[in-house]
Amino acid sequence: MASTIREARYRVEGMDCASCATKIDTAVRRLSGVEDVSVSVSAGTMSVKFADENDLATSIVSKVGKLGYRLHPIAAGHGHEKTAPAHVCSGHDHGDHGHHHDHDHHDHRHEDHAGPKGEGATAAAMGLHGHDHGPTSGRWWKSGKGKLTIASGLALIAAYAVGKLVPATEPWIFTLAMLVGLLPIARRAFAAATMGTPFSIEMLMTIAAVGAVFIGATEEAAMVVLLFLIGELLEGVAAGKARASIQSLTALVPKTAFVERDGRLDEVPAETLSVGAVILVRPGDRIPADGVVLSGESAVDEAPVTGESTPVRKEVDDTVVAGTVNGTGALRVRVTAAAADNTIARIVRLVEEAQESKAPTERFIDRFSRYYTPGVVVVAALVAVLPPLLWGGAWDEWIYKGLAILLIGCPCALVISTPAAIAASLSAGARRGLLMKGGAVLENVGKVTAAAFDKTGTLTEGKPKVTDIVGFGRSQSEVLRLAAALEQGSSHPLAHAILERSTADNLVVPGISTVTAVGGKGLEGIVDGIALFFGSPKAAAERAPMTADEKARVAALNDEGKTVSVLVAGGAIAGAIAMRDEPRPDAAAGVKALTDAGLRVVMLTGDNRRTAEAIGRQFGMEVRAELLPEDKQRIVRELKAEGFNVAKIGDGINDAPALAAADIGIAMGGGTDVALETADAAVLHGRVGDVAAMIGLSRSTMRNIVQNITIALGLKAVFLVTTIIGVTGLWPAILADTGATVLVTMNALRLLRPVRAA
Repeated sequence: MASTIREARYRVEGMDCASCATKIDTAVRRLSGVEDVSVSVSAGTMSVKFADENDLATSIVSKVGKLGYRLHPIAAGHGHEKTAPAHVCSGHDHGDHGHHHDHDHHDHRHEDHAGPKGEGATAAAMGLHGHDHGPTSGRWWKSGKGKLTIASGLALIAAYAVGKLVPATEPWIFTLAMLVGLLPIARRAFAAATMGTPFSIEMLMTIAAVGAVFIGATEEAAMVVLLFLIGELLEGVAAGKARASIQSLTALVPKTAFVERDGRLDEVPAETLSVGAVILVRPGDRIPADGVVLSGESAVDEAPVTGESTPVRKEVDDTVVAGTVNGTGALRVRVTAAAADNTIARIVRLVEEAQESKAPTERFIDRFSRYYTPGVVVVAALVAVLPPLLWGGAWDEWIYKGLAILLIGCPCALVISTPAAIAASLSAGARRGLLMKGGAVLENVGKVTAAAFDKTGTLTEGKPKVTDIVGFGRSQSEVLRLAAALEQGSSHPLAHAILERSTADNLVVPGISTVTAVGGKGLEGIVDGIALFFGSPKAAAERAPMTADEKARVAALNDEGKTVSVLVAGGAIAGAIAMRDEPRPDAAAGVKALTDAGLRVVMLTGDNRRTAEAIGRQFGMEVRAELLPEDKQRIVRELKAEGFNVAKIGDGINDAPALAAADIGIAMGGGTDVALETADAAVLHGRVGDVAAMIGLSRSTMRNIVQNITIALGLKAVFLVTTIIGVTGLWPAILADTGATVLVTMNALRLLRPVRAA
């Protein structure tokens, strides 16, 4: 009878880098009965599918524990609230990257099945397996790694003191000092080797330290172990900084909320709010959930989430976002998304998923390191053996050099050079609402040479506004007041624009006794005893003659890409109202930033040519109008055929085909779910300038990666030469490894600074 397949999900404490995940993946996958393993470095989690038999779940926890990590079962639905660690290395194994598996990380809500009885005890006993694999939070000196580093340092100081007092004991006392730090490292090394990862940094470190003792370099061996631990500790601290960037987003959401229930207010945990619940947000409080304002007005500070420095006025029917700060007025808000699906949770989830998608450069480095480390071991062995055998060199001298090369050759800094930069970049982008679905997207965005924009909702606000009110015999306020009276109750976007303007102008709109829609022409009715018609200029002219000046004024407004409706009152032309979907405030600057960066910028829209060209003239951009969805897709393909690397930017369902056809599809903020799913990236906050910022971030990231690789390989090359010619030894060798890794990580953290345009 076939065993039932279970799936369990764990938080992995101390997993800091891609090769940590590789060791865990390799070890768990080798267990009999395990069907599949999915390890997420960025989320700090592991999902395992395995046969529900015997104590396999306990074996999984124990196996990972022997590698130096702790597993904590995750309850269903809590996978994203725990941690969002950055994809940054802590100096552990980068030697064997032979086990890379493509998993689907798009669903992080697996059901958690509690392990068999005793599994929790096993997890709690992880300390018996030795070294805590690194600080993920809290003070560094309270972590297992910090305590081990301090103990190793104190042991080395004591060895120096005893050695000065009793010189004859120096070899033994320094060996003991070395063992304080080396034993936990060696345990991890041999555990990894028995589980399928023989070429780990811990193994290279162990061989070098033990070899140094055998050739009498005990003092150096003890110092090298201490420097290695210090390097790991510094890497963990640096990794924590990158991790905190995205983790800090989750801290923006308050812990509690005031929900209306049966006429009273109850304070409840914010994570328990359900869709449809009505909450009260007091002045000065953080908003606990995404929602729509039911009543109240206030200025909301959205800077913590969007980076928008100016508070945004919110009133009835406006949307609010979890984590933003309410201003001076109380707001009643209807919740539109549960805690696991609010804006901040989506950002964190998308970043976690994105960090699992490797960039081409990262995949190349991983493949390279798979052969690099065994090659280094062979070279080190040849350096140690050949000179004494062939040319009569001193064995101690050349074994010492071979051990140094082992440490120099560790690929930690090289392997982390790309993922550290990508993780920092994705986190920095997410803080500004620039979401990219993986390292490959991040790398390719910087290669874009043409940007094709949709118009409505992308370059423009997506809703018409009243731009001009013209009085022909009546005042502007009277024209607006009478038009608003006719439009009451209409759901048409143009009606909303007129009613919004009348409210903004504080006009008292009279009631209407009768109103009739005239198909395809407009509305007619009686207001204050006056027969009114409000509709197209052509239909208005059929009811009352228009003078040449009136016709010219309407034509001029049409030429500006505006929709004009004419008001007829009492059988005479009374005035006209022009409306247009206005450009976003930053659209002109955003388009200019792209053209200044050398991109070809084109507008693709289904709107009429006159309106599109009027908008296009403001931006100085190429315009293609009156297009069907298939036309947009065709033009994108034509641009690609001309040799352009094309980014398509849009927000609607009709943009989905073109988004998919482009090299990079970018969905604008508030876009439809279809566009967000189809696109490779998303600009959550709808700023046109953010497209240029995204391209700039990509280009900065690639420059950072080149710098990191140069640092990693350059230091190794320098110390390799100086070691062979006898200038440097074991101490500088370990600095060439851990020091380079720290430098690479700190350089990558520079990407966490504010995002700039291309």
